[in-house]
Amino acid sequence: MRIVPIPCLSDNYAYLVIAQNGDAAIVDASEATPVRDAIRREGVRARAIWSTHHHWDHVGANEELARAMGLPVAGHVTDRGRLPGLSVELHDGSTVRVGEIEARCIHIPGHTLGAIGYFVDTPSERAVFTGDTLFCAGCGRLFEGTAAQMHASLSRLLELPGDTRVYCGHEYTESNLRFAAHVEPSNDDVEPARARAARLRSEGSPTVGTTLDEERRVNPFLRAGSPEIRRTLGVAASDDEVTAFAAVRAAKDCFR
Repeated sequence: MRIVPIPCLSDNYAYLVIAQNGDAAIVDASEATPVRDAIRREGVRARAIWSTHHHWDHVGANEELARAMGLPVAGHVTDRGRLPGLSVELHDGSTVRVGEIEARCIHIPGHTLGAIGYFVDTPSERAVFTGDTLFCAGCGRLFEGTAAQMHASLSRLLELPGDTRVYCGHEYTESNLRFAAHVEPSNDDVEPARARAARLRSEGSPTVGTTLDEERRVNPFLRAGSPEIRRTLGVAASDDEVTAFAAVRAAKDCFR
C-alpha cells in the first residue's frame, strides 16, 4: 500500500490509497485538477472515491471525477441527498476495497452526523482516514453533532492500534500545536511535535501521518483528563470527560 497526500484548495488534503496492482481509491475528492495531476504523476488507475463526510471542501470534485472516470462514490448512508455522487451507501462496519486493500468504515459523528473514517490494516502499515473528525493535534468543530458524540467518536478511533497513522482532511497541525502548548504548557511532548511540524512545512511537506500513539501524547482533545488542561480551562477535577472535552472545544473555537 502507498498513500499519497494531495494538497487541495487552501489547506485541504485528498489522498490516493494505492494498491500493489496500481489500482487506487481517492479519499475526499475536494478538487479535480490536483487529483487528476496526482493520478497521472503516480501512474495509477482510480477505481473509487471514498468520502469521509458531505462538506463541499471534501466532495467538490466527486461528480466530475466519478463521471469522467466511471467511479463509484462511497459515503455514509445518512449522507444520502447531501453527498454528491453517492452510489455506495456505507454503515458502521461496512468494508470497501481497492486491489488487495480493504478499508473498514467507522461511523464517527460529531463534526457532521454522517462522518466516517476508513481504517486500513495491512501487514506493512495501518492507516485511518479521518476527514475532519480527528486532526493532527486537533479535532473538527461541532457543526452537526454534540460534544458527547465527538468524544465518543474520538474514543472509538483511539481503540485502533497505536501505530495506526492518521491521515486527516486539513493542514492545521501548527495551529493545533500552538493551542496544545497554550492549554498544557508543561507537556514535554508538544515542543518536539511543533519543531517537527515547522520543519516539514518549511520543506513544503505535509505534517499528516502522525500515529495514534503520538496523538495521545500531544492532542488536547484526547487528553481531557489532564489535570493541567483542566486547570487552564477552569474545569473541575470532578467533572466528567465530556464536560472537559466540551471546554477544550470551546476554548479552541476562540483561540487565535
